[in-house]
Parts: sequence; structure tokens; C-alpha cells
Amino acid sequence: MSVLLEVQNLKKYFKTPYGMLHAVDGINFHLEAGKTLGVVGESGCGKSTLGRVIVHLLESTDGKILFEGKDITNLRGKDLKNSHREMQMIFQDPYSSINPRMRVSDIIREPLTTHKIFQTKEKCNDRVEELMEIVGLAKRVSNSYPHELDGGRRQRIGVARALALNPKFIVCDEPVSALDVSIQAQILNLLMDLQDQFGLTYMFITHDLSVVKHISNDICVMYLGIMVELCGAKELFEKKLHPYTQALVSAIPVPKINFEREQIILSGELASPINPKPGCRFAPRCMHAKPVCFEEIPIFEEILPDHFVACHRVRELNGL
Repeated sequence: MSVLLEVQNLKKYFKTPYGMLHAVDGINFHLEAGKTLGVVGESGCGKSTLGRVIVHLLESTDGKILFEGKDITNLRGKDLKNSHREMQMIFQDPYSSINPRMRVSDIIREPLTTHKIFQTKEKCNDRVEELMEIVGLAKRVSNSYPHELDGGRRQRIGVARALALNPKFIVCDEPVSALDVSIQAQILNLLMDLQDQFGLTYMFITHDLSVVKHISNDICVMYLGIMVELCGAKELFEKKLHPYTQALVSAIPVPKINFEREQIILSGELASPINPKPGCRFAPRCMHAKPVCFEEIPIFEEILPDHFVACHRVRELNGL
């Protein structure tokens, strides 16, 4: 398959009274059309910021974003507006991401009218009804307000709005984390069905590894603005190489009686993302850290075929 999205050394820094906060710091990856890249990590690691930079809700500090081979890093005006037809986002909180004073049909119609997709009101209304049917929203809720609906229906509104312009790429920013477990499964299955139906490409951001395993082709693990591991979804759980990834996987609950598994408990202080010190950012919490880990930044390199890791001791610890 062809590469739809490529990110090269992407950075996003925020100025604070104490220095520059490195929210995203030198991220590299490519994403093939029709595939899903899962992005996981603790809260505050830069997952959502990465997604917002890619779809131009935030401006990048440095690096390149290539979409279908075209550099879209510094788009402005009409070009930026046109790019939003190709790249959309589904937000974490389905209530705060939609206008509470607009009816369901008006919320879904808004991107169609903003981009002047249809010449007549009738065609626009037909498209709204079609989108509601695609995402499983009953026609009777078209005149309802968001506060009258449950979280699952609100998120379906967000999905319909993201689909309205027929995008090729969608950033899903923890779209199920605010929902009940049963509703989570419905939304995940909906997203996967839509991907098959329309050939969509996803970047799926979450802190739940069990969820990302279900939907992703590849998974990248982020820690304090950097990528520490990237590989296929299945391989990540079978051959997790980075100590941080191993700790994350060990924390996944297993629904089995009397099942025992050694959980890796991380200790130590979290490194500051503001003017970060040299060395590996995970080193203060890593039980395997040596002096070199505090002095030199590890190279993000291919350790196994299509399996990239940033760790000084990865070969030694995994017998490679």
C-alpha cells in the first residue's frame, strides 16, 4: 500500500515561565493508506498534541508533515482550509467538542456548509440524513440537543461530523475513554466498519493498551514527548523490548481467575519535559538504567525487522 502520511522529526514546544516545554520532540513515522497507527502512553506524554499538530489545530515548532507526498507543514489560508477536508479529528469528550446550543442535524451539517459542498439545501439535508444512518443515529434525534443524548450517541455525532467531508485520514483522540465499556465496544466496532467501508486511515490515540491492540495495525509508544518503541500491534505484545513498554503491558488487567503475572512497578521521579536534561527521559524510572542512560540520548533505531526502539541497553536486556 502507498504511504498516506509521513512525519519527519516533528516537534512542538510551548513557552512557559520556566523554559520551553517539549511536548512533542522529534517524532518520526509513516502510515500507509487504510491502516491504523495506535499511539499509547501515559497522560501528558504528548499523544494528543501530536495528533493536533498533524491536523493543524496547533502549529509545529519544527519538522515536516507529508500528506500523500506533499509537504503540508506550513499551510495557510485556503490551502489550510482545503487540507481539513482530507484530515479530520474525533475528540475525547463528545460533549465539550460539540456546540451544546446546536441541534444534532445542524452540528453534522456545519462542515458541509462551511466548505460549501452542496449547492442546494435539499442535497445538504440528504447528506446529513445519510451520515446519521451510517453512524447509527436514529432520524428522530435530528432535532435533539447534545444534553438530551447519552455519551455514545454524542460520540456518534462526532464521528458523523468527522466523516461529513469524506476525509482520507482521521485522528481519533481517545474517542472511547469517556464512555461505558459496553458503549466503547460499539464505537470501536463502528470505527472499524467505517474503515473497511470507506478505506479510512486512522491515528488512534489512547492510554488503554487493550483497546489499541483491538483496532491497530501498528503501535507506537510515547514517553514525555518522544517515541520509545514502534512495531506491529501483535509483535508489541509478543516481543516488547523497551522497559517502559514492558511496564505498560504488565499493567493490563487479565480477566482470568487465579491468573498470576509479575507486574512491573515503576518507581522514581518523572523527568521534567521543560528544558529536558541530556540522556534517556525514562532513565530516572528505569530499573536497568546505567550512567550512559543519563548522559546520552538513545537513538531510535531498527532492532528487529520493522521494530524500532530507543534504548541504550535494548540488545543486552533482550539477548539480541
